[in-house]
Amino acid sequence: MGQKTHPIGFRLGGVQDWRAHWFASKGSDYRRLTEEDQRIRGLISGRYAESGAISRVEIERGAQDLVVTINTARPGIIIGRGGTRVDELRGDLEKLTEKRSRLNIQEIRQPELDATLVGQSIAEQLERRVAYRRAVRLAMQRTMQSGALGIKVVVSGRLGGAEIARTDKQKEGRTPLHTLRAQIDFAVSEAKTTFGVIGIKVWIYTGDMIPSAENLRARSMARLSLGAAQEGQGNQSDEKSSGGSKSSKAPAGKKAGGSK
Repeated sequence: MGQKTHPIGFRLGGVQDWRAHWFASKGSDYRRLTEEDQRIRGLISGRYAESGAISRVEIERGAQDLVVTINTARPGIIIGRGGTRVDELRGDLEKLTEKRSRLNIQEIRQPELDATLVGQSIAEQLERRVAYRRAVRLAMQRTMQSGALGIKVVVSGRLGGAEIARTDKQKEGRTPLHTLRAQIDFAVSEAKTTFGVIGIKVWIYTGDMIPSAENLRARSMARLSLGAAQEGQGNQSDEKSSGGSKSSKAPAGKKAGGSK
């Protein structure tokens, strides 16, 4: 039997960080919060499935509030004109979770180095009936030109409309999956074509990171500073709303939703 493991789960706590930050003291709370995380991610991905270019959704829970960070290559589509779409999404999240919610939009500067976005790009081309070898080759070239040290792409299904499904693998550079300090991004995408579903797996290797105490401490401090900034924004909006000025609520909502 195969001995494969998920490259991101294999490196959690060292090179990779968790996608959700919260603590549950009871098993029932853990089940409830895990299902709630899935519903939150499903709501966001369903709303911006075609145009949002969302890589991942990070969730952080406090005692009274919920902070959702959306990593996307197109922040303008998520924010909307004047921050209206962010306000609508925040309201839906508060209805879903029954907690005060905040949204933080993070822009991905180099989408060519993100495995999820690369896989989505290949899937969109396959759905437009582009030849799969050409789509994969161009995606790999763009990734390597952006500074990656290696990329591997595996496509599986009825490639080119063939009667019998097969698997094709293309690789450029190196992808050391057994090296724990290697920063490897991994994602699975699906292309829903007229002749069936084609699965796409993408591995991208961007270099090594030594998971030393200093690096882990710096990551923790970055998360703490981000949380403090969001808390300050929330306190400012609370003060403005308690002052009774209705016109001051809109800028506070834009500030919380539109920050990168």
